[in-house]
Amino acid sequence: MGCFVTVKAPPSSILPSGSSLLDKACETSFSEYELNGLHCQVVEIELDDGGYKRMPFVLRSGETWMKNNGSDFYLDFSTKDTGDAGKGTAKALLERIADLEEDAQRSLMHRFNIAADLVDQARDNGLLGIIGIFVWIRFMATRQLIWNKNYNVKPREISKAQDRFTDDLENMYRTYPQYQEILRMIMSAVGRGGEGDVGQRIRDEILVIQRNNDCKGGMMEEWHQKLHNNTSPDDVVICQALLDYIKSDFDIGVYWDTLKKDGITKERLLSYDRPIHSEPNFRSEQKDGLLRDLGNYMRSLKAVHSGADLESAIATCMGYKSEGEGFMVGVQINPVKGLPSGFPKLLEFVLDHVEDKSAEPLLEGLLEARAELHPLLLGSPERMKDLIFLDIALDSTFRTAVERSYEELNNVEPEKIMYFISLVLENLALSTDDNEDILYCLKGWNQALEMAKQKNNQWALYAKAFLDRTRLALASKGEQYYNLMQPSAEYLGSLLNIDQWAVNIFTEEIIRGGSAATLSALLNRIDPVLRNVAQLGSWQVISPVEVSGYIVVVDELLAVQNKSYDKPTILVAKSVKGEEEIPDGVVGVITPDMPDVLSHVSVRARNCKVLFATCFDPNTLSELQGHDGKVFSFKPTSADITYREIPESELQSGSLNAEAGQAVPSVSLVKKKFLGKYAISAEEFSEEMVGAKSRNVAYLKGKVPSWVGVPTSVAIPFGTFEKVLSDEINKEVAQTIQMLKGKLAQDDFSALGEIRKTVLNLTAPTQLIKELKEKMLGSGMPWPGDEGDQRWEQAWMAIKKVWASKWNERAYFSTRKVKLDHDYLSMAVLVQEIVNADYAFVIHTTNPSSGDSSEIYAEVVKGLGETLVGAYPGRAMSFVCKKNDLDSPKVLGFPSKPIGLFIKRSIIFRSDSNGEDLEGYAGAGLYDSVPMDEEDEVILDYTTDPLITDQGFQKSILSSIARAGHAIEELYGSPQDVEGAVKEGKLFVVQTRPQMGKAREDYYQVLGVTVNSTPQEIKEAYRKLQKRHHILILLATRVMHDYTLLLNEAYKVLMRN
Repeated sequence: MGCFVTVKAPPSSILPSGSSLLDKACETSFSEYELNGLHCQVVEIELDDGGYKRMPFVLRSGETWMKNNGSDFYLDFSTKDTGDAGKGTAKALLERIADLEEDAQRSLMHRFNIAADLVDQARDNGLLGIIGIFVWIRFMATRQLIWNKNYNVKPREISKAQDRFTDDLENMYRTYPQYQEILRMIMSAVGRGGEGDVGQRIRDEILVIQRNNDCKGGMMEEWHQKLHNNTSPDDVVICQALLDYIKSDFDIGVYWDTLKKDGITKERLLSYDRPIHSEPNFRSEQKDGLLRDLGNYMRSLKAVHSGADLESAIATCMGYKSEGEGFMVGVQINPVKGLPSGFPKLLEFVLDHVEDKSAEPLLEGLLEARAELHPLLLGSPERMKDLIFLDIALDSTFRTAVERSYEELNNVEPEKIMYFISLVLENLALSTDDNEDILYCLKGWNQALEMAKQKNNQWALYAKAFLDRTRLALASKGEQYYNLMQPSAEYLGSLLNIDQWAVNIFTEEIIRGGSAATLSALLNRIDPVLRNVAQLGSWQVISPVEVSGYIVVVDELLAVQNKSYDKPTILVAKSVKGEEEIPDGVVGVITPDMPDVLSHVSVRARNCKVLFATCFDPNTLSELQGHDGKVFSFKPTSADITYREIPESELQSGSLNAEAGQAVPSVSLVKKKFLGKYAISAEEFSEEMVGAKSRNVAYLKGKVPSWVGVPTSVAIPFGTFEKVLSDEINKEVAQTIQMLKGKLAQDDFSALGEIRKTVLNLTAPTQLIKELKEKMLGSGMPWPGDEGDQRWEQAWMAIKKVWASKWNERAYFSTRKVKLDHDYLSMAVLVQEIVNADYAFVIHTTNPSSGDSSEIYAEVVKGLGETLVGAYPGRAMSFVCKKNDLDSPKVLGFPSKPIGLFIKRSIIFRSDSNGEDLEGYAGAGLYDSVPMDEEDEVILDYTTDPLITDQGFQKSILSSIARAGHAIEELYGSPQDVEGAVKEGKLFVVQTRPQMGKAREDYYQVLGVTVNSTPQEIKEAYRKLQKRHHILILLATRVMHDYTLLLNEAYKVLMRN
């Protein structure tokens, strides 16, 4: 028996003795060997340090050859990374693919047969397995992998292997509908005849041409960018001009003559969305390769722009040969059965209009054809594979037609662009498995289009909300693709030594090649139009503070939130979610993201006097990003921002940033003690027992107008957690937490998560259960335990999660930042029945963006308020209302949040620490409120929501919200943040607190006192200021009159609190 090593002969330095060196291999005979009484045959190979990865081999005994199911055996010499490499992938499958790649490169027949052999393993690995196959085939389709190593194979053999592979994909498409979107992508890359989606090939092959011929910059890169954004018949002319230019030995005049002859001027090249500025500039050694590759590329371009690929797909399904005799004339050959009546005529219409200059009729026909096919593809018809390929061809032709129409859309009314957006959304929905959000976006655009036609004065504001929501949907889809595909692309790319450039842009190219990129381009066109009509401007100023500092560009605010900057810094952050902290040293944050005005980071920015603004203009944002490291000054108004570059000396003079980014004053806590009660009713709420959240709810009861409800509440008071922890039944838990606190004291922050997990192991003392039950039932609230022990355990787990949130990372680092003793932070738990809201709202009784105290600002979401105060994407509905005209709310923006939270009748356990609403430190929102039951996430359809569509209902609800806010402000005598809900038209207020940054902090500055001042010190400061200005007050000037009122208001509020 012998071992026959193939592909590449090994160097003589490692040949085993007795080997015969052949052309591309060596043959070595086995030696006899005995091990522990067992007789076997071995070949010993000593490897040098040549970095060998694997050894393919086959076996021969006499004249009999032995293979591994028709392929080579492999020995893998590489040391695989056992760390994070391959994390988030079907790792074993990708490694198997890498082992088989050498054999797959022999021909497409080999590759497709290997792919078919791997289908079962891929299916067993679930979605990641299917994605692994897709990534591999995609690398093949983009020629990152070798197609044929001079292996002679007949076309019918390739076709047979290809049919075998696509038949397996078809069977999986029928059986596993959850994989259909990715399976379509694989089939698109493989194609019926190895050619795949011709429209996609335009994007893929230009990358291959650039790589193969070393022409990644200049005119070729500009053309590449143009092709990705918008391929059109112009590209056929450009390709021909390049071929003529190369054939003429690089006479640039020939290039321009070809372009000019077909009507393409320099101005036209510059008019593309991605303009072509440069001329070609190739080298003589590139000539042969470019002529070959561009000649092949011309066939792809002509196939797309003549509809040839679509015609082939139609002919396969309809079973007719046209052969120059016209559509539907010829010999019938095995047509697909069960197609809808009228379908042939529809396809005939599509082919007749595939090259029309005006694409609208074609697009409508293509969508109608895809809609007719869609029910069949959801079923299990005969010849499913042919119908899938037809649908892929219809989709590809649709995208190409839209891109061809970009020039037509340059000078049209916005209604025309909106109509195209609706068409592209419908096409995207037909290609996407999980498409509910996309369908609701489509409904919104159709409604906005009707509003525009009817001259509704809110049409642009309404369309802008759906533009934002559509962008969120696209971003979410892109993020989903990236998280699913990129790890596999990176790991398989590393195993196969794929060009890193191709690996890095793998997912990006997938996204750019689909309808999502086409849709994004249309959204970018209409965005400035909508902003102009709706008078929205280019900025939304969330925290208006004049600042100066060094511009620093970052990808995510989250990634730098715990960093400290040693000089005044203005962050230009590409991503801001809403839950982040403002880093030390930062005086401004500029972002294209749209966090809610009432999100955590927005409130933090206002409290810390940090400029915070959303920039909607991509050109402005790009300009600022280009000034990374330079010193700029920003001056905001309520709706706009002016900015300029300034010399460092002006920044260092100290005249700027007088208020911005001021350090939060050091604050202190009074340690709370357990006062003998595990649970208390609202009547027992006091400063020693509960936090401001609970006390404010109790204070509201009976004092707000009768039409405003306040939920019934009880509380688990301060000190209860510590009491439970000290109970003998929780001794082990207490010891573990004490040990973990020791780790935390040594700055081992991994202990935070461990403490939270440990808290969840607490056992409830019998007395706690008894007292909580008595207080809840006595207050008219349901007792969870009456529904069974499991329901009580759910409630107890929710309570423990509230306590555990004391050790949230964000909360812990926030307390460290202001040098607050974390051990002194006590957590009461406010227990309330959940209002199963139709809507939730948050009110600022002084507009936080403008500081206008005569104006209420509020935001409203559908469902529970967690989507408003938590980091849920999208914007809430926002409005303002003048306090002297509460019947006239003005809508500033319609909602774009795709998700609403809803829940059945339940109990919520709210955090209520003594660290919330401290003077100079906004602790609200840092800790968790936990419902006993899971909320249901519902994708929202705003087109049927009366708050959006019924102006009478809208005015009634928004006016009631404004009235409630005004009444609560009057009750407290100072600006308030109010959270509440609307259920069947009735308002409920669930909590209120002083409006941070507008009530207490400013009043301390007015009186010249600190957050730690005693009541006596506040009184003395007030009297001193009164005396100082007594004479001026007597003059009764308007300014001094207003100042006197401010002094009185500051004194009144601070003394009361």
